[in-house]
Amino acid sequence: MQDLGDPISYKVVERHTPVLSADGEEIGTVDHVLADEQTDVFDGIVIRRPVGKPQRHCFADADEVESIHERGVTLKLAAQEAENLPEPGANPAVLHEAGEGKESALAHKLRRAWDWVSGNY
Repeated sequence: MQDLGDPISYKVVERHTPVLSADGEEIGTVDHVLADEQTDVFDGIVIRRPVGKPQRHCFADADEVESIHERGVTLKLAAQEAENLPEPGANPAVLHEAGEGKESALAHKLRRAWDWVSGNY
């Protein structure tokens, strides 16, 4: 098992910190932490998938993050499950709850992730 260092707050995790699956495989690096600064609520992380596989960004919701340490973030998902993490989409505004004008919590997080990745943040 890799020494990930001491547990830290999501507020101080650094970009390019390795992201590990629950079974210990490095699946990418932290690109950005999403949080609501006004309410101090951690939303999740945008992960940059590694070169060698199709390079892309994906989003891990806060509920999918097991722990955050100085030298690594561990997900609750196995490497195979992490392959199915959603990518921020170019048009996330269409992800609304059926029958409602407000976007769902997941759609809001994905839109914020896309804004960050695309430079519209």
